Amino acid sequence: MENRITIREAITENDVASFWKQLCAYYRRDIFPDPGDGDRDYFLSDAHRERIQKIHDRPQDRCHYLFFRRDGQDIGFAMPVIYTTGDRKCFILEFCVFPGNRGKGSGKKCARALLDWAKENGALYAELNCGGDQRREHFWQSVGFIPNGADQWGQPLMILPPAEDVPVTVEMLADPEDWQLIKLENGFLKEIGEQMLTREHQAQLAQAIRDGRITFFVARRGYRAIGMCSVARCFSTFACTDTGAFEDFYIEPAFRKKGVARKLAKAAQEWCRENDVASLTVCCAPCDELMYQKLGFDISLGHTYACLTL
Repeated sequence: MENRITIREAITENDVASFWKQLCAYYRRDIFPDPGDGDRDYFLSDAHRERIQKIHDRPQDRCHYLFFRRDGQDIGFAMPVIYTTGDRKCFILEFCVFPGNRGKGSGKKCARALLDWAKENGALYAELNCGGDQRREHFWQSVGFIPNGADQWGQPLMILPPAEDVPVTVEMLADPEDWQLIKLENGFLKEIGEQMLTREHQAQLAQAIRDGRITFFVARRGYRAIGMCSVARCFSTFACTDTGAFEDFYIEPAFRKKGVARKLAKAAQEWCRENDVASLTVCCAPCDELMYQKLGFDISLGHTYACLTL
């Protein structure tokens, strides 16, 4: 069929060489047009290629080198990873339509062909990093993606939400260095307009968890962590026992209004009862008061004031 987009995988040595030639041209032209950009040299380096090649060559959850093809010619490429051992997410590492083939809906046709390919190969949903580029964000929104937090490096993410309903469970965080916790924290910080976690802050947070100064609860949709909350303990001379502060309450936008907030709040409250934490308090903006009341925080303690010392 004329103008139909098909997908072929780069398998031969020549195909792989051609793929990397186009990928490097894409980095120079579209992603890092400024030669002085600090990240440019790395993405064009042998070290980056070796890292990606290892992901391509691993036996499971591998990335694929794909070309988009129309009327007998390659018109673009994509580099997706399907996490078949996890929750069957297709993460789109790279996506490009060659300059001479852009326009007239070619990008959307390629994107839909890629999503069809991913579904045929076991993916249940898709995610990508749009790099904070508004043009790319608008493009992916036109295909059905929505903004959805940030990754563990603080880069904004977009998701094409899964259609299937999967039970959500809540558990106490076991691994203080779980990368999904950092991902949720960065999504939370991005939403409230704060800076992403630095490596130093990540180490400090992990140590606080190990020391028992803060306890995290994570909501999981299968393998994927989609929400969190925490309880920070402190001793109250009024109650002569521990009390707790309810913090870090965040659910990825794509998974809100599905009862996850109630499950997280309930888990934190029950844990406090079981661990002799006399009360659990939350500080919130006036616009969130009704939400917290519905989640069980229904005793008003007046206004809270703070003096910032750092």
